[in-house]
Amino acid sequence: MSWKMIAFAPRSVIEAALVAHEDALDWDPDIVLSGSEVAEDRPDDWQLEAWLSHKPKAADKAALAALFAGEVPAFAVEKLPDTDWLVASQQDLQPIRAGRFHVHTPDHPAISEPGLFDFTIPASQAFGTGQHATTAGCLAMLTHMKAQGVVVRNCADIGTGTGLLAFAALSLWPHALATASDIDAVCVDVVDANARTNGVPMGPGAGELVMTVADGMGHPLLAARGPYDLIMANILAGPLVSLAPDFGGALVPGGHLLLAGLLETQEAAVRAACRKAGLRLAARLVNGDWSILWLRKRRR
Repeated sequence: MSWKMIAFAPRSVIEAALVAHEDALDWDPDIVLSGSEVAEDRPDDWQLEAWLSHKPKAADKAALAALFAGEVPAFAVEKLPDTDWLVASQQDLQPIRAGRFHVHTPDHPAISEPGLFDFTIPASQAFGTGQHATTAGCLAMLTHMKAQGVVVRNCADIGTGTGLLAFAALSLWPHALATASDIDAVCVDVVDANARTNGVPMGPGAGELVMTVADGMGHPLLAARGPYDLIMANILAGPLVSLAPDFGGALVPGGHLLLAGLLETQEAAVRAACRKAGLRLAARLVNGDWSILWLRKRRR
């Protein structure tokens, strides 16, 4: 069995708690957090949900309470059936259109239109089915970058999840070298299966994708296959700030960096870290509460 704790509070309070969670270096990885609107017609009423594999203990409750700077909202505790909640949450997802991309689960038909890239991404244990605002925003930004004449010969997708952004980049720049990495080893099989489903060739050559398990940019394969024309990272604001110098060092002069996974309220911190790393903003878009940033490395 698994357990869930849930509390309700204004949006600003929940968002502040999520930011505090990212900064909590000693956070128990077995406690998974999520913040969301209670309902579409109540955008300022949010809920914070915490999933645990065990009945919440006093230490778990104290860790959640410590995320709140002021009054701590009341948490309800619920016992849940033993379910893969990530997969369950992605069941019956509706197809999305973002830029030149149509992304859907196997439950929905493909679309064949000139200039449109269609991807089948099943619900899985990895993030990145396309339905989340950050992933859809990245697909739209990649489309915009291509339309602006960006040329990519070598790209990397850091925190790839399902592999979708790497697949998208190879669709737009079919002769590029492509490398994907994720900290979670489960993504290796997920990416391999999704590549087979979507006809994406795996391998080290041009137009092919190499997958590896890596924490950030600190892996010999990522170093050996760089420097890159394009690095994509749809992860979290905290790691994006920490990795900004590594991203800057791994890009060619004039290279491109696509960042997502940050709330609009976290954008200033991420952009400041990128400026220090020699990156300047080329374009941005906001999808819901999330910012998607296109940055370029200075040529000198």
